Amino acid sequence: MSQPDTTDHESLMHEYTGLWNGDFSNLDVVAESVDVSVPSLSDGEIHGRDAFEAYLRELRTGFPDWHVTMDDTLAGDGVVMKEWTVTATHEGEYNGIPPTERTIEISGMAKILITNGRVQEDRLYYDFHEVIEQLGLTHK
Repeated sequence: MSQPDTTDHESLMHEYTGLWNGDFSNLDVVAESVDVSVPSLSDGEIHGRDAFEAYLRELRTGFPDWHVTMDDTLAGDGVVMKEWTVTATHEGEYNGIPPTERTIEISGMAKILITNGRVQEDRLYYDFHEVIEQLGLTHK
């Protein structure tokens, strides 16, 4: 069985980014057994499509205008490397943190593994301390 070509990866990444941007109509772009690594979570991992959806919904409760922009991608052999930028305003409680009303802008990368045309694994890489600083939660 051959892997999807780069065009298929680009289309999948567009739909997957849509999930992060609040369009839950294409949740089936992630595998039922998806694993997502998120540095800001206490255990650092999300396992399964339902848990991933719950995480995204909680994220959007804290940051209703959460928006991911794909800055650059490199795809091949079932792997997509993606550079991204997120902008968001902390308007609701998130991860036990009351709203700060501050806007953040962070950049990061992701290594996404694709199996059978679905996202199987997403490993996010970004500086969580930068997020904390932009939210004004550090003491200087």
